[in-house]
Amino acid sequence: MATTTLKNIFLSASVPLPERDQKYIETADIIAIRDSVIAFATVVLPHHRIIWGGHPSITPLIYYVMEKLDLNIQEHVTIYQSRLFEKFFLEDNNKFKNVILTDIIDNDREKSLLHMRERMLDESEFSAAVFIGGMEGIDGDKEKGIEGEYKMFIDRHPQALLLPIASTGAATKIVYDNLFPEEFKNERLVKDYGYMSLFQKLLIDKI
Repeated sequence: MATTTLKNIFLSASVPLPERDQKYIETADIIAIRDSVIAFATVVLPHHRIIWGGHPSITPLIYYVMEKLDLNIQEHVTIYQSRLFEKFFLEDNNKFKNVILTDIIDNDREKSLLHMRERMLDESEFSAAVFIGGMEGIDGDKEKGIEGEYKMFIDRHPQALLLPIASTGAATKIVYDNLFPEEFKNERLVKDYGYMSLFQKLLIDKI
């Protein structure tokens, strides 16, 4: 069950779409992305809080884990989403109590998404961030995808533990290869598909 100190862990994750930049889909391991999200949620949810941007490929996986765990842990989940996309929200959103809807800025997609991300990363203290899969922004800008979220996160939370799960490929592999400090690199992040053990050892035991 929950610990007395509920720590916040940021999740930046998505399944790359085939119609988007091929450099993400060509390295993406879709099964690994799904397995790692499920393992992450299974290990983290009983003890800490996951905060994420409600990506439609990820939210159903986290709800699936919540149902499997059969724990009253709604306070362990917070979703941020922009009102700009309200008509596209998944039915799964309604199964979570803590959904924070952020304002539409100038009726502009990119400004609204940036506002959502800024609120999501500014309104909580984070002990860690986990990056899984991912792709560029909707307009093709890598700075608006997981690579951009990584940079925004470390600017705001420089002391937090960072775990880019490079074995899932896609944008996270690019983050691991090009942005993640050499002194923190770990072969388990690249080659270990035993995600339950990985998250226990490299995340839960460290924060």
